[in-house]
Parts: sequence; C-alpha cells; structure tokens
Amino acid sequence: MTRICTALAAAIVLTATPSAQAQIAEQPIRIVFPYGAGSVGDATARMVAEAMRLALSRPVIVENKVGAGGRIGVQAVKDAQADGSVLLVAPIAPMAVFEHVYDKLGYDPVADFAPIAQIAAFDLAVAIGPKVPAKSLKELVDWLKANPDQATFGTPAAGSLPHFFGVLFGRSANIDVRHVAYKGSSPAISDLMGGHLPLYFSAANEFVEAHKAERIRVLATSGQQRSPALPDVPTFMESGFAIQGRGWFGMYAPAKTPPEVIARLNAVVVGAVRASEFQSRLLAFGLQPTGTSPAEFAQIQKADSALWGPIIKSSGFKPD
Repeated sequence: MTRICTALAAAIVLTATPSAQAQIAEQPIRIVFPYGAGSVGDATARMVAEAMRLALSRPVIVENKVGAGGRIGVQAVKDAQADGSVLLVAPIAPMAVFEHVYDKLGYDPVADFAPIAQIAAFDLAVAIGPKVPAKSLKELVDWLKANPDQATFGTPAAGSLPHFFGVLFGRSANIDVRHVAYKGSSPAISDLMGGHLPLYFSAANEFVEAHKAERIRVLATSGQQRSPALPDVPTFMESGFAIQGRGWFGMYAPAKTPPEVIARLNAVVVGAVRASEFQSRLLAFGLQPTGTSPAEFAQIQKADSALWGPIIKSSGFKPD
C-alpha cells in the first residue's frame, strides 16, 4: 500500500495541470523582518504585506525571525529560494552598518541580495533631560565642555546607528563623550526624564510625545531638512554642525531573483508607498515615505555604507 501511495503521489506531481501549477504559485509569500513584533519597522513590514496581498491576490505573511542583532533573519533570506517567495524587510543597520562592525557577518549585504525598494526613511535626534540647562546644540556643547564628568550619551544599543551618530557628533563638537548602551529606548528615556542621563540619541520619532509634553528637549535632528515628526526642531546643519545621516527601511530579495520578479515587486511596493493612506500611516509613525527604484535603493545603500564605515572604524567599537 505504501508503494502504491508513493507511486500515485509521483504521478500527480508529474502530470500536474496548469491549474495545479497555479495553485503552487499561490503559496504564501513570506516577508522576513529580522527583529521582534511591535516596533515601527514591524508595523511597516505588515503594511507592505497587506498591500502586496491585495495587489497580487496572494497570501503574504510576515515572519519575525530574531536573533544576533538581526543577522539571523537576514541570513535566512540569503539562503532562500530566489523566486520572490521569500523577501526581507530590514532597516539600515544589517545592510549598511554591520559590515563595518562584525568581522564575520555571515552574508554579503550587496552580493547576496537584490534591492527591491526603499520604503521609508527616518531622522535621528539628540535629546536632553531636565537637568541639562542647554536650549540649543551650541549651549549643550558649551555645557559638556564645562562639565566633562557629565559628557555621557545613551543609545538604544551598542553598535546601533544612534551609537555611531553620537560618536560623529562628539568628533564634530571636539568633545570626548562616553557611550552608555541601553536595551531599547523605554528605559533610556525614563532615565533621561529622571535626570539620570544627560543626553540620548535615537530615532526622532522616539522623542515626539515626551518632547511635546516638555519632559525632555530635542535639540537637533539629523536630516538635510527638518523632520516632519519634529518640525520645531532645527537640524544639526542648521545648528552649525556639518553632520547628517538617516535611517531607513527597505525590501530585498535573495540574489539571482529574476529581474522581472524584482520589477513586479517594486511596482507593488512603490504603488503602496505612494498611496495617501499608506503615507499618512507612515508619517504617523514618524517615518518619511520614499518608494525608490531598485537602482536608487542600491545607490543609497552604497552611499550609507561609505558614510558610516570610516566613522565606525574610528570609534574603535568591537562587539562582544
């Protein structure tokens, strides 16, 4: 009986009709997000998944594959079949920062992936607590120079983009600032509001509510233009410090995914990002909708890698 069942199964596969093949093609697309659920990036991945489901008439699921600071999820997509059935939505760090942090990354962020589209970008920002008397970035620098024992800045994690932007700021201001790594923003912002931490670097959207409530003061944001999330806050450039840098979220497929598949997925993602409701939801998250071509996204990734590489090297940071 076992041999008969095996033979029947083989016969079904070999004689599959176009209808059966179509059913196989309608198997769910998996979007891997290499961090936990509940974050802005996770919400963005789920918005993209829903837009793809509607546009492609095909199930699309988001899988949170966490571990190793995001590297495990990225590696899983690298090793997936290159047919558009497994995709990656990732922030800037594992695709343009980690290659300068880890000696053995486990993947090549350029050679192992095909860019589909940048989805959204976001600014970084620096905020101070109520015990720091500065009302501008220049006043902050003067205060830190006068109080070197207070020259400490926090970030959500060691080796993160805010960590290296803090290093960049210290170098630009010609001050020696010491880094304190937190496990996420919630405990850090609590310490900031309580006066236990002088200054904190993170994504601009992390500060909006506390800034509006005047429990902290955001002094500068990192984009070329003011952040839509904090329009009353000047940029570092406006404040006299020639530094800038942005974070982003983007979608990738495994390398060697056919160009026609990349083109179709790009059209779906860009179409979603340009829809007014989608844009409104991104803006509510503190993200700035983009929606680029694959070539534009590849160039952004390359430029950001070139920007952060020397900064990371000069910081001397080595992961544990």
